[in-house]
Amino acid sequence: MKTLFRVAIDGPGGAGKSTIAKRVAKILNIIYIDTGAMYRAAAYKIKKEIPHISELDLNLINDSEEYKQIKEIIEKMDIDFKDGLIRVDGEIVEDKIRTPEISMLASGISKLPIVRIYLGDIQKKIASDNNVVMDGRDIGTNIIKDAELKIYLTASLKVRAKRRYDELKEKGKIENFNEILEDIRKRDFQDQARELNPLKKAEDAIELDTTNMNIEEVVNFIIREAEKIKRNKIN
Repeated sequence: MKTLFRVAIDGPGGAGKSTIAKRVAKILNIIYIDTGAMYRAAAYKIKKEIPHISELDLNLINDSEEYKQIKEIIEKMDIDFKDGLIRVDGEIVEDKIRTPEISMLASGISKLPIVRIYLGDIQKKIASDNNVVMDGRDIGTNIIKDAELKIYLTASLKVRAKRRYDELKEKGKIENFNEILEDIRKRDFQDQARELNPLKKAEDAIELDTTNMNIEEVVNFIIREAEKIKRNKIN
């Protein structure tokens, strides 16, 4: 049986999960999977097919017309991470899925069982066959319950909003800081309140508040924990 080493990184929006997870995966020389990008990609595809939809429309009952449309879109959609770029049905969507609108819609569709189960099954299959660093909101509590290392990253709301603002600004997208702050606040509530696999810290996860930490400090902490676990396995 193949010996696996999986790192599950969970936490709210703007905590730095993707940036940290990418660097950790590179250092450990294992696969990085951005599950948040998968939900964003699904949200982008749904918005493209149903332009009028917003997160406010997603309190859907199973026999609604929109739910049927979403189910059909999800079941036909192809998502891949070839060359480190996320594609939906062959279209590179890396920059198109990072807007506040898509972020909120992603949080909304993540409440829908058809979306959560479909993408969750893909993620579980990847993690069952590979050494991975996987980040998201339910990785340690649902996707890789037996991950060798679980980290729960958090930071203050204002710091997380500032990080998201700076990220968008660096890409040439000028957004209103207060709107980003409110979007993250709303998404925190949605993610924590959803019925199916809500955002929460796994009981065996290490909680790390990154408010006053830089990227290198966080990466180094996680690498030290990973190496410690690897040494214990050998011994």
